Amino acid sequence: MTNQPSHLIETRILDPRLGTEWPEPDYLTAGAAGIDLRACIEKPLILEPGECQMIGTGFAVHISDPGAAGVVLPRSGLGHRHGIVLGNGTGLIDSDYQGEIKVSAWNRNPPVDTYGARWSDEPYISEPYMIEPGERIAQLVFMPVIQARLVQVSEFTPTERGAGGFGHTGR
Repeated sequence: MTNQPSHLIETRILDPRLGTEWPEPDYLTAGAAGIDLRACIEKPLILEPGECQMIGTGFAVHISDPGAAGVVLPRSGLGHRHGIVLGNGTGLIDSDYQGEIKVSAWNRNPPVDTYGARWSDEPYISEPYMIEPGERIAQLVFMPVIQARLVQVSEFTPTERGAGGFGHTGR
């Protein structure tokens, strides 16, 4: 259910199961910001607590416009319910990259005996997670990019904030 696209992005399907066994990457609703990426693996993959694995998506893009980039983000449901997030936080797809998009999937749940004493009575979700072939594991969002020209100066024009960093405005 693709909304009216504002940019054309070249894509390549690298895994023949996309579009036959599983849907091709696309927006699932007219208001969706991200395209779901699927695990193009041959058999189920067990991701143990604390473990990180690189997973191919069987999909490549060529954005070509240096004013745009792709950002790979975790799926919120997998992160919240199962602790499955991206090992690198987010993935960045540069406009000139043409290879397969891969997802660094990380089971952020600690092994059961990692912390010993607990600060809460709630049990850890410290279970392996099984990623099934074709499962939606991440999402791809296209974003504008500014390629700035850096200009060296001897000092900046003062602002009210200045160099105030973390916590400078209070809690």
